[in-house]
Amino acid sequence: MRPSQRTRILDAAIRVTERDGITALTLESAAEEAGVTKGGLMYHFRTRDELLLAIQRHLTDAWEAQLVAELGKPLAQASPQEALEAYVRLGVHGAVSKADLAFMVESVATPALAEPWDDLIARWAPPPTSTDPHDIDRLLAQLAVDGLWLWRATSMIPLSEPVKQALHDRLLKLVAARDADAG
Repeated sequence: MRPSQRTRILDAAIRVTERDGITALTLESAAEEAGVTKGGLMYHFRTRDELLLAIQRHLTDAWEAQLVAELGKPLAQASPQEALEAYVRLGVHGAVSKADLAFMVESVATPALAEPWDDLIARWAPPPTSTDPHDIDRLLAQLAVDGLWLWRATSMIPLSEPVKQALHDRLLKLVAARDADAG
């Protein structure tokens, strides 16, 4: 299926950011990268802010699709532990995009831009509501995955597959600590 012009523009804007940084992303640069006129782009996105919000949603939709694929079933059919396990697996072994990081950072100061990311995290790895040690272990696993993702997005030093696998295994043990305690 051929992507829509809107999707082509969003993907082009992400490529501009990945290649040149977020400050280089303008309506003009996105239009040029997508092979459309600025007027064609503005049919979909009247301002840079509209484009940025659409990109945030586009990126989080892509993350959601990857998480669902990793989970192997709809999120509504999964336990919180299964969802967090999928989050850990994707966070350790999934692709890392510098553009994702740039757009996440861009969203920090603007609640409307942060909302898609906050909604994604709230569904897949909600913060604990108690100080139960298992809930805190799950939060530690999530924070470790997020930190690993950030490190991979900003570091030029790759982790070996054995190290990534060891991290993966240890984080899943942390997520499942209560089950091990009960056994």
